[in-house]
Amino acid sequence: MAELGTTLNGQHQSTQSQHHHVTAQGQHGTAHRPAAAGRLPSVLIATRHGESTANVEFQLAEAAGALSVPISCRDADIPLSLHGRRQAQALGHWWAGLPSADRPRSVWCSPYVRTAETARIALAQAAGLGVVPVTLAVRYDERLRDRELGVLEMLPKAAIEAKHPEEAARRRKMGELYYRPPGGESWADVALRVRSLLRDLCEEEAGRPVLLVAHDCTVLMLRYALDRLTEEQLTALGPVHNCSTSLWRAQEGRLRPDAWNGVEHLAAKED
Repeated sequence: MAELGTTLNGQHQSTQSQHHHVTAQGQHGTAHRPAAAGRLPSVLIATRHGESTANVEFQLAEAAGALSVPISCRDADIPLSLHGRRQAQALGHWWAGLPSADRPRSVWCSPYVRTAETARIALAQAAGLGVVPVTLAVRYDERLRDRELGVLEMLPKAAIEAKHPEEAARRRKMGELYYRPPGGESWADVALRVRSLLRDLCEEEAGRPVLLVAHDCTVLMLRYALDRLTEEQLTALGPVHNCSTSLWRAQEGRLRPDAWNGVEHLAAKED
């Protein structure tokens, strides 16, 4: 099993990873300056938005080998599908069922429509069950936005190969962590803004449980930054599921990984 490392506090914490649950073992020092003691959220939970209409269209396009998808709006304006809205409701039920000490009292969210809808629906569901204040504010932060793909935006795989063969070849050579499409971002670029957001979040949300509502790449880079993954470990993770839950817990001055990419709450809601 792959080793991970929590580094938000400036120290490397060796851990062992399973499919959903992660337990910490071992410790190694680093040359980085440690953060001030106690300046961490008590619990950090990250979720990807519910299924979007673009997720559906891209699945259909990939299956058919299509060269386009019927989407004319900006990426930022893509809404949830009906199934995605149900997933967001299930996320709210899961939120309400957490132990009181773990239940998020603060929400940081990507400003994109699909993430904002996910946060709003989940919050309304949890508030309706009487465990979260209806007035709980959602903070929108552009650093949680999805990866920008530049000239490759809204292009299925077949279209990238047909219209931008040089870019397709360069992407395969460079790998997702370092490949930056013209006008877009690499995963490493997203990691930089995630690290910036974490510094602010830890300062402002110290001692509080926090929920982040973001995107596939953003959540991946959150784990990459917190757990100091290698490129090989990162690319082996696979996609982040819609409305999945990943959790880190503050212990002994560190955010330690506790669960990753869990979707059991979604299956339970559908039964």
